[in-house]
Amino acid sequence: MEGTVRIQSKAHHNVVLKAIPGHFVTPNSHVNYFLDMATLKCRLNEASATAKALSEQIAATTVVDTIVCIDGCEVIGAFLAEDLTRAGIYSMNSHNTIYIVTPEYVNSGQLVFRENMIPMIKGKNVLILLTSATTGQTIVKTGQALKYYGAKISGISAVFSAANSVMGIPIKSLFTITDIPDYKAYDPEGCSLCKEGKPIDAFANGFGYSKIN
Repeated sequence: MEGTVRIQSKAHHNVVLKAIPGHFVTPNSHVNYFLDMATLKCRLNEASATAKALSEQIAATTVVDTIVCIDGCEVIGAFLAEDLTRAGIYSMNSHNTIYIVTPEYVNSGQLVFRENMIPMIKGKNVLILLTSATTGQTIVKTGQALKYYGAKISGISAVFSAANSVMGIPIKSLFTITDIPDYKAYDPEGCSLCKEGKPIDAFANGFGYSKIN
């Protein structure tokens, strides 16, 4: 889309966030910017740089046995596990390694882990990794599912977060609303953009967007 704004991380100049202005419908809200994370997740050098920046935020303070990747963050997750291992992060795993896991979603939207994946979750210190946290509802759903399986949530990392914490756990992020001062998220029933008659540009989620027209 036209009007894409490139926002460079203040602390990590090789990590760049692309913000596309418009009216977007997400699973939990309406937003006035779509945050395009495609190259950060899929391009080797950008995913590696993003992981390195995230690892510097948590390496000294967070115990990680398993990284649960949301929104297609597996490549970043793998690099993050490598960076944390290189930094000597403490792990409770008997195998002295970090698992990278992606949940499965059933029709109701509930997150599930199959039997063969449960040993990587149950009793483990889990880091939730996602691209963006706007309302925090995705994190809450993920956290609830992890607790069902007996996991301990040791941290939350995101590329962008509009919230400081969810479930009493601080969110470590590379970008915040201070980087996009006019970023707004609205409840679908009270969306100011809808009230102003601004047409919806696209449906969006953590994987991308689909234009209406």
